Amino acid sequence: MSKSSYLIAALLLAAAGVWAWFRFHPGPEAPPPPAAAPQAVQPVTAAPAASAPAVNHPVQAVADSASSPQDVEGTLAALFGRSALATLFRLGDFPHRFAATVDNLGRQQASPRLWPLVPAAGRFGTLEHDGGQARVSPANAERYTPYVRLLDGLDLRAAVAAYRRLYPLFQAAYVDLGYPRGYFNDRLIAVIDLLLATPDPGPLLKVHRPAVEGAEPSRPWLLYEFDDPALQRLSAGQRILLRMGPDYERRVKARLGEFRALLVAAEPPR
Repeated sequence: MSKSSYLIAALLLAAAGVWAWFRFHPGPEAPPPPAAAPQAVQPVTAAPAASAPAVNHPVQAVADSASSPQDVEGTLAALFGRSALATLFRLGDFPHRFAATVDNLGRQQASPRLWPLVPAAGRFGTLEHDGGQARVSPANAERYTPYVRLLDGLDLRAAVAAYRRLYPLFQAAYVDLGYPRGYFNDRLIAVIDLLLATPDPGPLLKVHRPAVEGAEPSRPWLLYEFDDPALQRLSAGQRILLRMGPDYERRVKARLGEFRALLVAAEPPR
């Protein structure tokens, strides 16, 4: 074989090696998103880098969008009243708390330390039936009464207007959570749809405390799980609705459905 033939063969082998490297070693993967919630509620999927992110439910911009903590507090005070703001809300970094909690309600865990509202007072209540079988106490629903009353009395059209005014802050907070190409309003609609799909299994749900090795937990009432594995696999938001009891669950779902309809109706024309 001539020298030129050897040279051509070497170049072909080198090209093939480069192709194989890129074929089987595409480079480091991006960090995975947080674990997806049950029932396929997912954060918005990032579009290719060269295109704009897909948006299913756009929020129309308003001229007086909030841009400061004072704007947030004033908007919420006009919507809920100063008394409710002082007793039920956590205003510190509210946009981040709201965006994180909405996202987490569609997942298995929603940390109370991130909630934009003060957690319900008291302990999770149970009753014993059938030789020691624990069930959710009907009285447990009373812990959620202040929140359900607040929702019942809420002007939902004003709530949509307030949400649109605060939306740039919610979107920025959602991006900071690790969704640089996500659209927060799409996630909100998806989580609302998941909550509306929460089953209504009736009163006196069976629960149990998992066995814990070692010292007795200081707050054992936080450990209860539903006996029914299908209910325990529901998202954090759905399980909260179940703990509220059937009446409050239906009332909250009715108001969420109304809010969703108004929010979608306010979308800009396409």
